[in-house]
Order: sequence, then structure tokens, then C-alpha cells
Amino acid sequence: MKPKNITAAIFAVLVLCLGSVAQANDVNEADAASIANTLVGIGISRAQAIVDYREQYGRFYSAQELTSVKGVGQSTVEKNLSRISIE
Repeated sequence: MKPKNITAAIFAVLVLCLGSVAQANDVNEADAASIANTLVGIGISRAQAIVDYREQYGRFYSAQELTSVKGVGQSTVEKNLSRISIE
């Protein structure tokens, strides 16, 4: 494979991966599996609780609002601030 083709292939893979991460970070759009895979200290059951809370009460307007979900504390939010996107 030519160096140009290798560079183009690597770039394409990176773009696809970064697009997936961006979607997973948005707690107002992500499914439970994406949330669990993205956030540190959040397993699938807690991620499902986030999704359930969102469906019952509406979108989150700040990362701090995640502490309203039972089992999600301030320290968990602080550890994940760089991973959480509210769009």
C-alpha cells in the first residue's frame, strides 16, 4: 500500500471513531450502552437509570444535573466532566 493510501485510511478510521465518541458523550442522545462505555464509574444499570431519568424528566441542561439520578454522585460527575457533553 502506498504511503498516501495508508495516511488516507488512517484518517478515515480516526474520523469515524471520533464521530462515535462525540455521539456517545451527549447524555441527551446516547443510549445506555454508549453512556456506560464512555463514562468512568458508570455501569450499564446506572447508565440505564440516566436514560430513564432523561425520558421521564426531559433533557439535561448541565452535567451537574446528572447528580439528580439516583446513584450518580458529585465525584462521578467531576471525574467525567471531560467526557460529558450536553447538546
